[in-house]
Amino acid sequence: MDDESTPESRRSGYHHGDLRASLLSTAMEMLEAGESFSLRAVAREAGVSPTAPYRHFADREALESALAVQGFDDLRRRLSADDTRAASVEELVGFAVTYVAFALERPALFSLMFGRECDDSDDERVRAAGDLHALLADSLGDVFPDRDPGPLATALWSLTHGLAFLHLDGKLSAASADEVAARVRTSFAALGFS
Repeated sequence: MDDESTPESRRSGYHHGDLRASLLSTAMEMLEAGESFSLRAVAREAGVSPTAPYRHFADREALESALAVQGFDDLRRRLSADDTRAASVEELVGFAVTYVAFALERPALFSLMFGRECDDSDDERVRAAGDLHALLADSLGDVFPDRDPGPLATALWSLTHGLAFLHLDGKLSAASADEVAARVRTSFAALGFS
């Protein structure tokens, strides 16, 4: 059985005309495997020339921003595959459980997405983060039509994001997905969201 993290398997994923996708896939594998990477290292792992990545990414920061876009899009699809809004408090809490689970399953990507200052110079990244934000803000507006969704969104995101990082940092046990999900649910219930 082939190990998908080997350079050989990464190289086999490249097909002429799909260089950007191949570079992103290789960079994502390297990121999630905890490997440090540069554009040259990604090119080497993808089996292309050292200058090939520069056709699609100006620098490492541009590549990382593209990875963050994928992360925001992946998270939004996990929250709601068809962008259906949450229609109840229970579904909103389900969004929080999914958010924390995503952070624990893909910690390097999650840190890349949220562990840095917001980059508002990348249109795709702004769009991806905005789509995720809109799904959550619209859901809050539907579930709590009489409340100002801005402060409520900040409060609930702070709780959810804080729980994600407390688990990632080992401050809260993450022994099982069920334990983590239960902790997220009881945290929301403690604030009257159940």
